[in-house]
Amino acid sequence: MTTKKLGRQTVAFASPPSIAGFASVVGKKEGDGPLAASFDHVEQDDSFGEKTWEKAESAMQRLALSAALDKAKQSASAMDYIFAGDLLNQCIGSGFAVRGQDVPFYGLYGACSTMAESLSLAAMMLDGGFGEWAAAMTSSHFCSAERQYRTPLEYGGQRTPTAQWTVTGAGAVILARAGDGPYVTHATTGKIVDKGIKDANNMGGAMAPAAYATIKAHLEDTRRKPSFYDLIVTGDLGKLGSEIVRDFFHRDGMDLKNYGDCGLLIYDLEGQDVHCGGSGCGCSAAVLAGYLLNGLRAGRWKNLLFCGTGALLSPTSVQQGESIPCICHAVAISAQK
Repeated sequence: MTTKKLGRQTVAFASPPSIAGFASVVGKKEGDGPLAASFDHVEQDDSFGEKTWEKAESAMQRLALSAALDKAKQSASAMDYIFAGDLLNQCIGSGFAVRGQDVPFYGLYGACSTMAESLSLAAMMLDGGFGEWAAAMTSSHFCSAERQYRTPLEYGGQRTPTAQWTVTGAGAVILARAGDGPYVTHATTGKIVDKGIKDANNMGGAMAPAAYATIKAHLEDTRRKPSFYDLIVTGDLGKLGSEIVRDFFHRDGMDLKNYGDCGLLIYDLEGQDVHCGGSGCGCSAAVLAGYLLNGLRAGRWKNLLFCGTGALLSPTSVQQGESIPCICHAVAISAQK
């Protein structure tokens, strides 16, 4: 009989893993945004010195992992596991990034929820006593995502008002079974939610119901009120999706005054022409491993609920007229155990 499960979807860790190190790497556009000072590395060349956009994405992950390991004062060989994913077919960004590391590897795909998914699974592994150290990371690149999901950049297609800008960025978090905070205390695993939206340029609207469902499940499972958290932040719903989430909770009689969205935080919506905001695996990963965890370390917040959201579509499913199944995973992070 389990003693760590709360309700249907949430795990409460008996020995909350410690966040020993974290790092974020972004491209030029992200470095021109409001969170520039929180990123560890801002690259002015979006090719990261590589010959293809896909190789550039792997380079971002390697940079983020190396910087996070340095902060944790550990080597890659000390990791019991690496959990990583990206948006590319067969997760080649992650697989190519960690080849040569000689570390047990789990490749993940949760679309833009992958940072929360990798963090959840890494924390479960350490709390379960299956290792002492684990790395969780993910990435996305504007150019590789456009080529795979939409059209090559040179096509010059016009973007719809509901579209979001795929973040060029990566984030890595090193978890330790023991150590100083912040700590990963709970993980709420999301369920697939599909409300029939078929517009691939409206992912914020498609993902919003999944975010609402997971946040609500987390609050019910833990018997916490939204006010317990200094900040509840979703992965990348953008302007439209975050407004939908607020409206859902308002109908429940709850106003989320402490709510934010990584897709709104990373860019200046008025000055950078990103339409509804940021998206992509690297969006929530870079914001978490930059702005959010730095804020926890600095004492700006004590309790954070990080909710990665993902649209589980593919170019093939879109062409076949399928609706968009979505997911949201929530991770509770606290400055104290």
